[in-house]
Amino acid sequence: MSGREKASPDVNSAFAPGGPLDPSRALVPSVVRVNERKVARGLWPKLRKVAAHVPFAAEALAVWYCARDEETPAAAKGMMLAALAYFVMPADVIPDVIAGIGYTDDAAVFAAMLALVGKNLKPRHRTAAKAAVEALRAPD
Repeated sequence: MSGREKASPDVNSAFAPGGPLDPSRALVPSVVRVNERKVARGLWPKLRKVAAHVPFAAEALAVWYCARDEETPAAAKGMMLAALAYFVMPADVIPDVIAGIGYTDDAAVFAAMLALVGKNLKPRHRTAAKAAVEALRAPD
């Protein structure tokens, strides 16, 4: 059955090249800058709030440090910032307020991103992130 014969031939047109959700636009410099601004504003407040509850908080912060590293390739930075932007955005596929499963979609996004560009994370990124998350989790 061809796309024209389907009951909803335009159902995937949002993902078609040039469509509003065109995956090739994810690494366009203007999109990367928008994601970087979202992450810069939202990452630390979100981590302060959820560091004790999110098991991948240190990984998220290591990704942030890696994305800010001048040695990290631009394509990897773009993907990292997109994953971090998804983590800090209030609208999620699975709302974060749902106990037990609220962060599973965020974890899945991070797992996919790390599978693609995780080789760029250096021990120095992980060490800095671990120290920062421990400080966030420490009682006041």
